[in-house]
Amino acid sequence: MEEQEKNDEQIVELIQSGRVELFGVLINRYEKKLLRYAGKMLDDYGDRQDVVQEIFIKTYINIQSFDTKRKFSSWLYRIAHNEIVNVFKKNKRLRFLPIFDLDTFFPQFTKDKSDFYLEAERREMQKIIEFGLNKLDRKYRESIILYYLEEFSYKEIADILKIPIATVGVRIKRAKQILKIIFEKQGYKND
Repeated sequence: MEEQEKNDEQIVELIQSGRVELFGVLINRYEKKLLRYAGKMLDDYGDRQDVVQEIFIKTYINIQSFDTKRKFSSWLYRIAHNEIVNVFKKNKRLRFLPIFDLDTFFPQFTKDKSDFYLEAERREMQKIIEFGLNKLDRKYRESIILYYLEEFSYKEIADILKIPIATVGVRIKRAKQILKIIFEKQGYKND
């Protein structure tokens, strides 16, 4: 089987057995995804690039300890989570910068509108969603981003954040409730 066709865990097994050149396959698969994830948490592009580089360095250093019976992406995003938390701890000036899909909270804005008006509404709604997400505690923001944008399951999020699955559900539910209140206070209702 061609290396590109193997799943992540099979690639890691090969790396663990000495084929370290295959680490590039993992970088190719995850670099854009990790930049996107870091972009949801960090507003400076240089900080995003630095943190993704650090994620890959830590992944490479610790790859021998990865259990290939587990899911690689969850393990990698756990490293990413830790690195982003470290950046926040080191640099208090950083702020969260969400970029959220409007359809997640306001699906009605994609129905039967001209492109011009739709784009104007989308930009306005983007500001509203960013405002709402910035009001959430980081634990709620991260859970909702991992679920809606990165499309991880509750179990995968629990593995990444090292919290019980039930806590993931609670955090996502509370985040949605808080966002609903924030949006309603701003005069927006999701009919």
